[in-house]
Amino acid sequence: MASADSHTVIPRRSALSRMVRAVTSPYYRYRHAKVLHSLRVGLAMLFSILATSGIDIPHGIWSSVTLLVVIGGLQHHGNIRKKAAERAAGTLLGASIGLLLIVQQNLVGSLPLTYVLMAIIASICAWFAIGSSGYVGLLTAITMCIVAGHGDNLIDVGLWRTLNVLIGIVIALAFSFALPLHATYSWRYGLAANLRECASIYARLLDGETVSEEEQVKRFLEINQRLVQLRSLMPSVAKEIDVPQAKLEEIQRLHRSVLSALELLATGPLMHADAVARAAYAARCGVEVRAVRAILLAIARGLRFGRATQFGIPAASPLGQTSGDAALRLPPDLQGPYWLGQRLAEQVERLRALLLETEPNWNIERHSRSLLKG
Repeated sequence: MASADSHTVIPRRSALSRMVRAVTSPYYRYRHAKVLHSLRVGLAMLFSILATSGIDIPHGIWSSVTLLVVIGGLQHHGNIRKKAAERAAGTLLGASIGLLLIVQQNLVGSLPLTYVLMAIIASICAWFAIGSSGYVGLLTAITMCIVAGHGDNLIDVGLWRTLNVLIGIVIALAFSFALPLHATYSWRYGLAANLRECASIYARLLDGETVSEEEQVKRFLEINQRLVQLRSLMPSVAKEIDVPQAKLEEIQRLHRSVLSALELLATGPLMHADAVARAAYAARCGVEVRAVRAILLAIARGLRFGRATQFGIPAASPLGQTSGDAALRLPPDLQGPYWLGQRLAEQVERLRALLLETEPNWNIERHSRSLLKG
């Protein structure tokens, strides 16, 4: 007779419970970042429509346009603080210039002069749009056109549009801080996924598993794509965790070195060695290869869960110093892969040390827990 426990049904999470978990869990917010960003912008858009249409503000559409321009492309917390301020500044500057153009048009009455002034202002904004303050320059020109039209708007139209621009900025800034995704989490999870893949590839090389060229190209392509995404996140990560971008660049460089070494090993003599040669290589290097794999997996767990010391990133490396005589006892074709494996182990060790050094910064969970206890 089956026990009652065997018939126990684990209740499924409700839709509301899953949504709450997605909102509160950094990993789920990372996986559903696009959905959360879409919801944030959609709710802000709805609020903008209700705020302007509900009290019948003329030209209220420009409030929604401003809202979309300011936060439509902002996602990470490290971007929001700087970019939202830049966009707000550009929008306010553009509104002021637009009003001044309307005033001068009413005073002078020359449309050709207004067109020339707008063209000159647009060219100046374009000059700044390709520099470090690109958003300010771009939005200054856009808002100037919104407020002034082609210089033929009435002053009351310009004032109403300016008011709507201000309303849009306020709503955008209010919603920009609602459930932002920290770029640090995206950076950590992406790096962790890549290191797990590197550990898997390295273990398969030693075990002699047959990997088709197509599968190999696909796996390395996925890792490289994530590597490019990690680079795009670094400016935001540096702002969020107060780490010099040079250190993040060093982590990126070490990660790229590890990947390059694996690509060379995966396309070199080790992949085409016979069973006897591979067995000789495993006898000389197997322990160290597995140690490197263990460290890569430990780093990935530390990055994923935010508990570097508890999840196996050791304070001291378990990699031992191997003797150069070991290479001489290998077949000539495998001496190159041996030394390449040594360089790979060195890069992994340096990556481990650098991540441990910066762990108090990127471990946002531990910092949050310490604030709660304090």
